[in-house]
Amino acid sequence: MRSLSTCLLAALALAAPLGAHASTSGGASANAPAPIAQPGELGGRGLALRAAKILTVPLEGRQFVDNGVVLVKDGKIEAVGSARDTAVPAGYEVVDLGDQWLMPGMIDLHSHIAGTFDINDSVYLTNPGLRASTAVRPQDRKMEMGLAGGVTTILFIPGSATNIGGQGILYKTGSADYESGTVRNPGSMKLAQAGNPERWTINPGRSFMNWNLRNTLVRGIAYAKHWEAWRNGKGPKPERNPQFEVIRSLYEKETQISTHTQIYQVVNETLTLVAEELHLPVYIDHGTFDGWRAAARAKSLGVNAIVGPREIDVPSYGFIRWSGSNPEKIGGCAAGYQEAGMDMVGFNTDAPVVPQEELQLQAGMGARYGFKTDRLQAVRGLTIVPAVTAGIQNRVGSIEPGKDADLLVITGDPADPRSSVERVYVDGQKVYDPSIQRRRW
Repeated sequence: MRSLSTCLLAALALAAPLGAHASTSGGASANAPAPIAQPGELGGRGLALRAAKILTVPLEGRQFVDNGVVLVKDGKIEAVGSARDTAVPAGYEVVDLGDQWLMPGMIDLHSHIAGTFDINDSVYLTNPGLRASTAVRPQDRKMEMGLAGGVTTILFIPGSATNIGGQGILYKTGSADYESGTVRNPGSMKLAQAGNPERWTINPGRSFMNWNLRNTLVRGIAYAKHWEAWRNGKGPKPERNPQFEVIRSLYEKETQISTHTQIYQVVNETLTLVAEELHLPVYIDHGTFDGWRAAARAKSLGVNAIVGPREIDVPSYGFIRWSGSNPEKIGGCAAGYQEAGMDMVGFNTDAPVVPQEELQLQAGMGARYGFKTDRLQAVRGLTIVPAVTAGIQNRVGSIEPGKDADLLVITGDPADPRSSVERVYVDGQKVYDPSIQRRRW
């Protein structure tokens, strides 16, 4: 007799094609009138949001505006400036937020919750062709919880049971359907080294895993070069290979490798193999324990650090034996990168390891354990740093004209755990407002 867990997995697998990417209209009649577009949304009239402080956090330039206004039209940010100097066009709905602040939606580049859990990313030690996007379920309850915590964009990725788990998708948590929610697919290729893949089938050691990983990437780069030669009229058209298409995207700098790499020795190997030798775009997507010891080298190679879910390096016997890290005190991992001179440091949750809605708290933990916030570094680590790291800064991550109107109304400094999210807009649409609906978080 099959076990209950086996039956449950089979049921999920059969149900997934019906649930994933399905419409959430609830079977509305085809003859029902279309809903009226609200101010700020695509097709609606303009929206003007006035706030006591606006955290604009562009990559460079002025980071905030006091007593400001943000103009939103057709889901995009139209203008931002002081209320005194920014004229509100006729017909715009004006919303005065009083003493509350405005900031960009938060971005989590390490999430495993966006729908079903029915894909197996551990069949082979390297699975570059597997796509997490097949498991996305729009308006999933877990994404709605994250949205209530201010997380408007996530990188939904496979697990870390193997060296290459597959492809992630950058997705907006507040979107009504799969098409409008997709920011970029593939959002990354997930790579993992020490910490989990050692348990795969034959219990491979790090030397073999590094060899196998390098072998897969080198073959994928060769595949990409064949396509490049054909495009330049210097060779025959290659046969398409789904396993290597994502590595072709990496070679052409259209996406990045997000790497589950933690302790110093393994972070250093990522920098050596992926960034220095193969010249593929990559970022650290854990960097915990003593991974911060490689910060200076990461900075020199242009490799950013998105730190989490563990935010502290602890002097305990078990972790000393496993990681080799033996700090003299409890220290902040993000602070370690910052102290080595890295500016591009962000935060993640690895949800559900840390709940998605607690991304803000991850920044607060970083600040509690030494991460400096005097230049809004924690806010940047939740917004523009992950946006730039993932290559989506032209759409999200800061409040600048032309970008998507993904905005949060918050009661104060996001690095302060006492601050709460009071309203969320995605593409100019108000998708969460606890003043008129049940507070989720």
